[in-house]
Amino acid sequence: MSLLELRDLRKVFGSGAHAVPAVRGVTVSVDRGETLGLVGESGCGKSTLARVVVGLTEATDGSIVFDGEDVTAEVRDRTFRRKVQMVSQHPGQSLNPRFRVEATLEEPLRLLGVTDDRHEIDRRIDEMLTVVGLNPEYRRRKPRSLSGGQQQRIAIARALMSEPELVVLDEPTSSLDQSIRGRIVALLREIQQERRVAYLFISHDLSTVRRIAHRVAVMYLGRIVEIADTETIFERPRHPYTQALLSAVPSIDVRRRRERIVLPGETPSPASLPIGCSFQDRCALVHDRCRVAEPELMGSGPGHEVACFAAVSTVPG
Repeated sequence: MSLLELRDLRKVFGSGAHAVPAVRGVTVSVDRGETLGLVGESGCGKSTLARVVVGLTEATDGSIVFDGEDVTAEVRDRTFRRKVQMVSQHPGQSLNPRFRVEATLEEPLRLLGVTDDRHEIDRRIDEMLTVVGLNPEYRRRKPRSLSGGQQQRIAIARALMSEPELVVLDEPTSSLDQSIRGRIVALLREIQQERRVAYLFISHDLSTVRRIAHRVAVMYLGRIVEIADTETIFERPRHPYTQALLSAVPSIDVRRRRERIVLPGETPSPASLPIGCSFQDRCALVHDRCRVAEPELMGSGPGHEVACFAAVSTVPG
């Protein structure tokens, strides 16, 4: 049984003529100890999906099943919030500037009812600082005295204080320098190996996703258009949108360099999507069926699904 299952999940902002569909029927799962990378352009619905999963935004339709229990319509109680945590894009904005590190790390223990024993709190703070690669002396510091990478380490430590089973990471490295990104990714992988925590890793940085994800889901205008294990996505992408995204990823290996695919036109507004496939006006494979029907995810190989009529119809064998 998967740890997290999203079933036909939808989120619409507004109503009637002003309705804007941000998440349009997402079905995906995350297993225990797994990292699912969720990629796509800015505005495709990735962050909205993250907020729905952790309960910061209510789903419009569909279901969220966590550890076998449907939690879609429930008020997320302490038990759920201990098991599911989130790390946001800007650690400097998510950390209270008035709090010292020790107060930041103590807060979830008390708010989530984990413990109020002073000795246990101190032990956990020192332990978690060590886990994220910081000396316990950092407990006396405030966010303004920390670098961006150190702030993100504290944000990760705070998320881990309640010993969660799933951490939703929403662009956790996008505000960091390239060299620091690599260290944070290495840290997350080490923590996952030691604690078997699952990650939903959201990013537009495909190079970073490749280094951390076991599987990758590609999102376009609120829908998953391709999902497979990481090697398959990067080596054998089927959807034209995935191929375009990957063509922009730089590589020092000349054998792996792809010809850059420049998509024509503009991304449609979520408020006025075309009938049929939402990618139709930017796709070189478009045909009549794409104009009248929205393709669902279809098998394109073991564990590989693609929402594209043309891509699936041309699968070898």
